[in-house]
Amino acid sequence: MSLRTRLRRPAGPATPALDTEASTPTPGTPEDATPPGDAAVADAGTAGPARNASRARRAAGAVLTGLAALLVAAALVAPDRLAEAGPGAVLRLPVEALVAVALLLVLPTRARRPVAVALGLALGLLTVLKLLDTGFWVARDRPFDVLLDWGLFDDGFGYLTDSAGRAGAVAAAAGVVLLVVGLPVLVALAARRLARVLAGHRTGAVRVVAALAVLWLGCALFGVRAAGVPVADRTATTLVASHVGQVRAGLRDRAAFAGELTADAYRDVPGDRLMTGLRGKDVLVAFVESYGRDAVEDPALAPGVNAVLDDGYRRLRAAGYDARSGFLTSPTFGGGSWLAHATLLSGLWIDNDQRHRDLLAGDRLTLNGAFHRAGWQTVGVLPAATQPWPEGKFFGYDRYYDAEKLAYQGPKFSYAPMPDQYTLATFQRLERDRPHAPVMTEMPLVSSHSPWSAIPKPVPWDAVGDGTIFHTASTSTGGSRDIVQRDADQVRADYRHSIEYSLGTLVSYVLTYGGDDLVLVFLGDHQPAASVTGEGAGRDVPITIVAKDPAVLDRVAGWGWQDGLRPGPQAPVWRMDTFRDRFLTAFSAAH
Repeated sequence: MSLRTRLRRPAGPATPALDTEASTPTPGTPEDATPPGDAAVADAGTAGPARNASRARRAAGAVLTGLAALLVAAALVAPDRLAEAGPGAVLRLPVEALVAVALLLVLPTRARRPVAVALGLALGLLTVLKLLDTGFWVARDRPFDVLLDWGLFDDGFGYLTDSAGRAGAVAAAAGVVLLVVGLPVLVALAARRLARVLAGHRTGAVRVVAALAVLWLGCALFGVRAAGVPVADRTATTLVASHVGQVRAGLRDRAAFAGELTADAYRDVPGDRLMTGLRGKDVLVAFVESYGRDAVEDPALAPGVNAVLDDGYRRLRAAGYDARSGFLTSPTFGGGSWLAHATLLSGLWIDNDQRHRDLLAGDRLTLNGAFHRAGWQTVGVLPAATQPWPEGKFFGYDRYYDAEKLAYQGPKFSYAPMPDQYTLATFQRLERDRPHAPVMTEMPLVSSHSPWSAIPKPVPWDAVGDGTIFHTASTSTGGSRDIVQRDADQVRADYRHSIEYSLGTLVSYVLTYGGDDLVLVFLGDHQPAASVTGEGAGRDVPITIVAKDPAVLDRVAGWGWQDGLRPGPQAPVWRMDTFRDRFLTAFSAAH
């Protein structure tokens, strides 16, 4: 008997406890049937657990609804840059939310659920895009390029493999895939649940949306701000519009770059008129990984780095060398070294992989090519090239040394497959120690590549050998550091140590193996990531020319570069793509 039935029964006179008729079975009723009084007690006993279960279900539903609302709200107001995160973000009123709720309220029941799911999926994908933008602002000081940046994920996986091991890279990749797939699904489920709740409270929802719409308009008209952020928010719409514009700009840029590729004042200059001011010289162009302007100007970084540069210049001057320094503006930030290399050598602004691919598909005269045309042997030394590198054909090296050919037998130091000192010593042994025609060499030095968790300690040059000595040589930081648990100050300190090591090694190389016939050009490829510089740092990198022959530096006297190994705050700043033509003009005969 249900509780409802029991309550509707007419009340009768109370039956005495010892009444014999009360214990006599009703005719036609089994003797073991439950008496009416006992049935009422049994129904009351089951009603309590039923009520408790119902309350638990209602409470669980309310919690799920609250979590769904929080997830959708977070997806709507989350910024796409860490610098914009803060109290102001949660005080924003997104117009997209008001439009979506209004749409769901006017739709018929059958259409409401699929539309809610579609809106949730779109919001989830937009949130993934925000996370990508956030990561790229930190790593590259720019938003994610939905047209051109997909190839960087492969590079990122390779970087994690080299820095943290394959297991760590696979775990990170699995986490990213789970996030990209799972987040849109969760937001879609949350949106569907909220749509059902709205339908059950339609009148109240309409009133709330109308009031919030009026509030949004008022805040938009009067520019109301909370914690420095506009309350009337259109972040999602703006974000989508900016990425659509990004795609359009990328498509237009390809056509514009095709025209830039064909414009080259040095394309047809004969070799006997190129590099006449460097005849007989070995020219080494060394890119110091992540060596940016902040390294010589940031108060937390510059004292140590500048001490190495100033002491190095003093020692070089004592040995008869001199140096001039300035700044170049790199096309990239925090990574993408190949873009900087291609920009400097080609004389074209290569700031994305689309331009890089188009450059490699053409026949642009590079700085390497100009030296080759003028009679130099051209050499590429790429210690971090651990896989086949078909792009090397474009640069036309006469000889090319990747990690395998450099044959290093020592331990890795963080990302770097080998220390810079080993790279320079092996280049010296394979090229300059032998009788040779003048060589022009491009060489990235990668000991200062992030994550800066293990930095080698210099050893005597004549002890470098095949690199096995680095198994026992301690690191300058006292051992390999955990790349996850370091705080920001430690990361910056480790970065500084790595730059000091690379620059000190270059100076030591010149003092040990230089001579009248060596011309060294060393520069940074890009600034380190924003975890070191902070967001909004510039893209300038130092560049220096070192030579013992005064005639070499006389050729660049008109550049206005400053004496020494480090440029001061007032040193000239050029775009990196202008260097090729300026260098060719300074060291070639008039054309």
